[in-house]
Amino acid sequence: MSRSEVERYRTMLEAKRTELSFGLRSREDIVIEKAADTLDQVQFAGERELAIRNLDRGSKLLRSIRNALARIEDGSYGVCLHCDTAINPKRLAAVPWAAYCVRCQEAADRYAFDSEAANSEPELLFA
Repeated sequence: MSRSEVERYRTMLEAKRTELSFGLRSREDIVIEKAADTLDQVQFAGERELAIRNLDRGSKLLRSIRNALARIEDGSYGVCLHCDTAINPKRLAAVPWAAYCVRCQEAADRYAFDSEAANSEPELLFA
């Protein structure tokens, strides 16, 4: 991968990191609101649960982006953390924080292990 391609991905990752960082700072949606009406309480609880899930998803994405930026720094960006093959540039263009090639990511998703823990459960990948 050329230096200009890596810099392009770095720029994309840093922009997404900045966007997520601002969004994750807002905790207004998870404030517990009191309501006299039981239906309102149920609705508030549902909205709060959705907001918590969105914060959790955003936090995980931010962690993946930070890991990708660290891989850029150490020179391992664009290489699958499991099988050490180059990640397809189309995949990186769509998901610049991708840590795995399509094949390994599909295996990780299928077997539902923590794909952030690279090489921790290799027997599950190709069972």
